Amino acid sequence: MTAVGASSHPQQRNWLWRFCQSILQPLFVIWNRYRVRGFEHLPTGGCLLLVNHQSFLDPLFAAAGLDRPVSYLARHNLFQVPVLGWILRNTYVMPIRREAAGTESIRLSVDRLQQGFYVGMFPEGTRGRGGVVGDIKPGFLAIARRVDVPIVPVGIAGADGVMPRGALWPRPAKICVVYGEPLEPALVKELTQRGREAEFAAMVRQRLQACVDEAERWRNGE
Repeated sequence: MTAVGASSHPQQRNWLWRFCQSILQPLFVIWNRYRVRGFEHLPTGGCLLLVNHQSFLDPLFAAAGLDRPVSYLARHNLFQVPVLGWILRNTYVMPIRREAAGTESIRLSVDRLQQGFYVGMFPEGTRGRGGVVGDIKPGFLAIARRVDVPIVPVGIAGADGVMPRGALWPRPAKICVVYGEPLEPALVKELTQRGREAEFAAMVRQRLQACVDEAERWRNGE
């Protein structure tokens, strides 16, 4: 089987993605009472999914409920690991090298977005704790400037309870995911102008926090 590349259809999951999803989705539903809402906010074309970060399982939680694939970035040395590398190559993951992480991640992400893929990123840059979104790192700004696609905030609640730091096995904590109202391309273009970076980061953090808060309320039965 050839690796996922430019010929892949951005709205159609390949057989490996479907197979993994057929296992993970019911597992999450049973083990973590996994729930997702906000599908009406997702565009038919490409978009940048900005997700809050609580655990290593966040990429799976953010994508498991979708009927199309999501591309993420991962260190290139992971692609050299037997079996894991093959899975990554064939589930839309993009390799980046440490020595060229900035420019390479921008180029790969822009290319996927222009093809019409969903690209997932974690703008906090590191895992946080609880339901508070941390400071937004500027890395995604360079991508947002280069593409004409909406940005969709994605809030995950409960992931830090499923896989907290130091945990060796996922715990049966409830997971709720909320896809928020998108920042449309016209607004993104306006806010990514030079000199407005702080304003844009603040808006992204506000929208992302609103999604996390909604997911937390839903998780708590409110």
